[in-house]
Amino acid sequence: MRPLSTISLAAAAVLLVGAYPASAAGQGVKTVHPELETPALYDDEAGGNSNADDPAIWVHPSKSKKSVVIGTAKEGGLFVYDLDGKELQHFAAPAAPGPDDEPGRFNNVDVTYGFGGRDLAVVSDRGRDQLRIYAVSGGQLTDVTDPAAPFLFNANQQEVNDGATAYGLTTFKDSTGTYAVVSRRHTTRVGLVKLLQKPGGKVGYEVVRTLDLPGSFALPNGRTWTPCDEPGRAPQVEGMVVDEQTDTLYAGQEDVGIWKVGADLAGTPVLVDKVKEYGVPATYDAAADECVPGADPGFGGRRLAADVEGLTIYYRDHGKGYLLASSQGDNTFAVYKKEGANDYLGQFRVSPKGGVDGVEVSDGSTVLNVPLGDFDEGLFVAHDGVNTPADGDREITNFKFVGWDEIADELDLDVDTDGYDPRG
Repeated sequence: MRPLSTISLAAAAVLLVGAYPASAAGQGVKTVHPELETPALYDDEAGGNSNADDPAIWVHPSKSKKSVVIGTAKEGGLFVYDLDGKELQHFAAPAAPGPDDEPGRFNNVDVTYGFGGRDLAVVSDRGRDQLRIYAVSGGQLTDVTDPAAPFLFNANQQEVNDGATAYGLTTFKDSTGTYAVVSRRHTTRVGLVKLLQKPGGKVGYEVVRTLDLPGSFALPNGRTWTPCDEPGRAPQVEGMVVDEQTDTLYAGQEDVGIWKVGADLAGTPVLVDKVKEYGVPATYDAAADECVPGADPGFGGRRLAADVEGLTIYYRDHGKGYLLASSQGDNTFAVYKKEGANDYLGQFRVSPKGGVDGVEVSDGSTVLNVPLGDFDEGLFVAHDGVNTPADGDREITNFKFVGWDEIADELDLDVDTDGYDPRG
């Protein structure tokens, strides 16, 4: 690892863009179905301001049926579910430190194994600009966050209240330690954060370095394009995942596309795929609080409809596997090879079946290849941003569980239950 530094890419720099192979002939968008779902979460006072966002799976070391799914719910905190979708635990997000300060708001979660002999669930707290860290044992979580945990991107509480705080998150391990990669809301910045053992069994962290992705892009017509947003906001990153077999970070810049770069943030990012809206000029209308698009110059991709959101990896043997991305704008998921030039393999949506509704405007998702209870050929879990049945005008969300075998069958992908061990 290099010493603490900030690596910036000039907006006018020439971007290294990956190949864009044609879609599989006649593949189209396939349909899969959820086998079950978690209880509805309600984003209002009566529901504890719970708004589902991002899931992670913890694998029990010896009894797969006792594995759990961990999900963030913003101000609603953190929920733990069994493999039937039943709630096992709930952790409230931290209260605001003062009457005019922001309360905790849990955004993304990931699991890492064997940190000082313990498994950890690591959460980005967007409200407090911190990480919250939970030890996992037997499917039960315990908060082990260092009480002196620092802000990640801000110097003081007033800056935290302005909202440019910790946002997306993923974790990984290498020979030098256990790390989180955390993005900063309303900016293009991502930070490499090392987890640290602290007295009394607590876990802290320190920022090692940061990387600023581009915020403006040179187009083939000679113009420069900047994705539209409110004044003062840059195109942010949320969905991220690290390929731990190659130490490669994939980062979804919501209105731009999917980047890949070394997990240590020390290399040059490559744009793997672009959203369809890439290059479309737009003007922010303050009265309507929206961006008004102009004519599409045709420089965008063909698979991802903004926002590109949750990223996750299905591992196979011999370094092979699949990168999955939430195409939030059209309620689908795109699948790419994780190796080589990340060739595109197909697209699917999760549609209703058997009284369980489908998945819409999905943020986070996660997938594992190993048998997990009745999901004996692997499990895919996705956030559903519009859970039904409706209850008046209440915003309702939850998580959907889909057997990997159905996705594999529909898209002609492999099932490889022993080619990768998440604890390895």
